[in-house]
Amino acid sequence: MGYNSLQTCINDLENNGHLIRIREEVDPYLEMAAIHLRVFENEGPALYFENVKGSRFPAVSNLFGTLDRSKFIFRDTLEKIKILVDLKTDPVKAIKNPFKYLDVSLTALSALPMKTGRNAPINFGRTQISELPQIVNWPMDGGPFVTMPQVYTEDADKPGIMNANLGMYRIQLGGNEYVLNEEVGLHYQIHRGIGVHQTKANAKGQPLKVSIFVGGPPSHPLSAVMPLPEGLSEMTFAGALGNRRFRYFYDEEGFCISADADFVITGTVEPYANKPEGPFGDHLGYYSLVHPFPLMKVHKVYHRKNPVWSFTVVGRPPQEDTSFGALIHEITGSAIPSEIPGLHEVNAVDAAGVHPLLFAIGSERYTPYLAERKPQEILTIANHILGKNQLSLAKYLFISAKEDDPSLHTHDIGGFLIHVLERMDFRSDLHFHTNTTIDTLDYTGGALNSGSKVVFAAAGEKKRELWRELPAALTIPSVFSGIKLALPGIAAIEAPAYQNEEKTEKEIGILNEQLRKEDLKGLALIVLCDDADFATASVNNLVWITFTRSNPSHDIYGVNSFTRYKHWGCEGPVIIDARKKPHHAPELIKDPDVERRVDRLGEKGGSLYGVI
Repeated sequence: MGYNSLQTCINDLENNGHLIRIREEVDPYLEMAAIHLRVFENEGPALYFENVKGSRFPAVSNLFGTLDRSKFIFRDTLEKIKILVDLKTDPVKAIKNPFKYLDVSLTALSALPMKTGRNAPINFGRTQISELPQIVNWPMDGGPFVTMPQVYTEDADKPGIMNANLGMYRIQLGGNEYVLNEEVGLHYQIHRGIGVHQTKANAKGQPLKVSIFVGGPPSHPLSAVMPLPEGLSEMTFAGALGNRRFRYFYDEEGFCISADADFVITGTVEPYANKPEGPFGDHLGYYSLVHPFPLMKVHKVYHRKNPVWSFTVVGRPPQEDTSFGALIHEITGSAIPSEIPGLHEVNAVDAAGVHPLLFAIGSERYTPYLAERKPQEILTIANHILGKNQLSLAKYLFISAKEDDPSLHTHDIGGFLIHVLERMDFRSDLHFHTNTTIDTLDYTGGALNSGSKVVFAAAGEKKRELWRELPAALTIPSVFSGIKLALPGIAAIEAPAYQNEEKTEKEIGILNEQLRKEDLKGLALIVLCDDADFATASVNNLVWITFTRSNPSHDIYGVNSFTRYKHWGCEGPVIIDARKKPHHAPELIKDPDVERRVDRLGEKGGSLYGVI
């Protein structure tokens, strides 16, 4: 739909039964987030908070809480956008079929950003940071954050909107050492476009101008998180997706202002200026801790008439950003594979926190004249994947050959793991990248942005039949509490609380000594964990525990392991130590008192009656 504002989208959703109003006064400290989380868990509607304690501005969340609702919002443009992305990755299609793609091409052309005068809706009024909804999501958060921002910066070498970057990076509004109303914190990961812009500004000794848009047509925040093909502007994409050109102007100080936004915060980042930012409950299901991040000096806070503050809540998946991911996959499903030769499918596994775990399917066409196939081409593809944009943040990459099972899909978590583990040769098919970069939000490596990666590669015939149940005669050392099968061939062993590397080596040695006596042909992977019942309760629990609590180079072991010519392998099952460790960030835990307040909203007469 061609929404010209966030409010028109809200009205449309409400008129069609996709949004409800929370009439009661709600506290932005934990309560609004708790309401959002509970409604999302129940696959409920979008939420309009009429009465936010301490702020004159209403708020909205969960707009993209289900894929069906997201498709409804973009029901008039979604199919055209899929074709537009497809054309960007393969423009020859338009040459071969010009009339077929004419309408889509015109859509892209008409979506070019449009410069307007300063008498735009956003210029209605001014406010300050302290008057905005001070939303705190989790008990240990360092302060209120903007969780649905569109952060706009320009390239110092190539200024202008067509070379600008629009990204979604969290903004800390207060707390820590920030001077209220004068300073906010920017948190972004090392690979982001804003980082390139800041580096160029730093080199010139210039402050980086930053504009933070909040609200506006729903195509704007979605464009800020889209992994768009190189050369496709987020602002152009927003115009095409929203069926309305991205409108903007430059204010008296030279800041780019989104004319249709609900709020715009402008400010500058001086070269190398930073302050401690965080903690913040993040999408891995843990807190990202306090670290120095860029400091933005606030200039102005614009707002339109009757603005609405847009926010979301992040935490252990699935969350609203899971639905974002599903919509992005719907739009760009063919884009990434087309950029990597031989790649058919890739999935950043949401249940494992997205970045820690990738599943991929590639072609294995090298040496087709040999009867025995092994990973070759898919290793080349794996290296390409681990060097590609956000995919480079992955720690674990499981990759299989399409030829072995054309019906296999990466979104079948259990089925994909089983397929790979049935075919892997543990002596040769694990490939490590040590002392490298990982996700900024991942603390398993012990230092910011630092850790390791590993590729589990599988091609060829099945090498083992995985156990569907544990043999009655299987025994484990008494130092461990018990063993349970999570999936065929994958066992969780409850281990003592982690103490240190030396103690772990001894425990692994004891386990190895016992297991090498057993016939373990049907066992491929052992996960050492703190709670085997929790780890095996669901496949989502299994992958979350295993891949968010381990650093491949430090936490992967194996029965009868060896190192030969710098290559690590093992004869028997791979062992991953996925216990909590002292350097890990704390996990997210809800506040029970706040949860009881949410319960009351679900009682008869409350705004959430019949929803939660």
